[in-house]
Amino acid sequence: MRLDKRIVINMLSNADKVEGQGVGSAYLEQVKLVSEGASDLFDVRINSVKKADIVHSHTIEPQNYLRMKNNKNANVCYVHFLPDTLDGSIQLPKALFHVFKKYVISFYKTADYLIVVNPTFMKELETYDIPKEKMVYIPNYVSKEDFYEKSEEERFAIRKKYGITEDAFVVIGVGQVQTRKGVLDFIEVAKKLPHIQFVWCGGFSFGKITDGYEELKKVVENPPANVKFLGIIPRSEMNDIYNMSNLLFMPSYNELFPMSILEAVNLKRPLVLRNLELYEDILFHKYQCGESNEDFVMLIDRLQKDTAFYQQSSEDSAYISQYYSKENVLQIWKDFYTRVYQEQESGELLRRRKEEKKAKK
Repeated sequence: MRLDKRIVINMLSNADKVEGQGVGSAYLEQVKLVSEGASDLFDVRINSVKKADIVHSHTIEPQNYLRMKNNKNANVCYVHFLPDTLDGSIQLPKALFHVFKKYVISFYKTADYLIVVNPTFMKELETYDIPKEKMVYIPNYVSKEDFYEKSEEERFAIRKKYGITEDAFVVIGVGQVQTRKGVLDFIEVAKKLPHIQFVWCGGFSFGKITDGYEELKKVVENPPANVKFLGIIPRSEMNDIYNMSNLLFMPSYNELFPMSILEAVNLKRPLVLRNLELYEDILFHKYQCGESNEDFVMLIDRLQKDTAFYQQSSEDSAYISQYYSKENVLQIWKDFYTRVYQEQESGELLRRRKEEKKAKK
């Protein structure tokens, strides 16, 4: 089918209203990529009330849910988290938590197409009776124009701003302060490496309902001497944080595809991650990983002392950065949105909806 018009895409999201969330970063990057890189194909609108060819929900607010329910055209939804990944993130009364998880599943089921940022999560979505045919894997993307390496002079100036010496070996962690992110492990590893500077960027985006809030709050307010908690850093300033660092350490217990990893590899910063299956297919084993705090201590210590090991790990990060290039990811989005529009115009989408409705009876 030949396109004789620009496809109207309505992006629904409030993710950028709260600083320090990876979902917000992913949303801003994706909208910028598509609206600037494919303006000849797509007419991108934000939270518009007007009719669109495709409604793309980036977040799961009730108003977006209702919008999809009442929309006759194509509904696309991002899967930035799974019901199980909410464990360790927020703390709600058990009954309310159960209701919220059911709502999330219902939201995903309402969409015609689900965008997953990690292919390993398709299996789990299928356990909720969501057909695999609905799912499309499209990785996150980070602009190399916004995240890049600065000069040595600039990097030293950034360190001075944050009270860090020029010769310090700096390990950063990025993410919300919550149990799932492994913040307590980050602290324990730092204690065993007192000669290394550790910095955590992120805060309590969910406030007091953050899982483990009281324990984490005490740690944040009274960290070890070699640990700094910088709180929530505006995304416009995060490139400075990566520039003053030597490596990114993410001891998270559960993730989808952290934006911080894509941001760090743009600067060729080595990665030290927990050994999670979800990283294997998307990072191509181009990272250092461990199972325990002892492993993390060993890896970070080696990266500081072994120049050749550090250089190889830096080159591994550069490989990841190159794979997730602007041209590659943009082409995937072009192909996807065009296919969605064509399936809608040909009646294929309507046929599939009728079959799903019939199957539920």
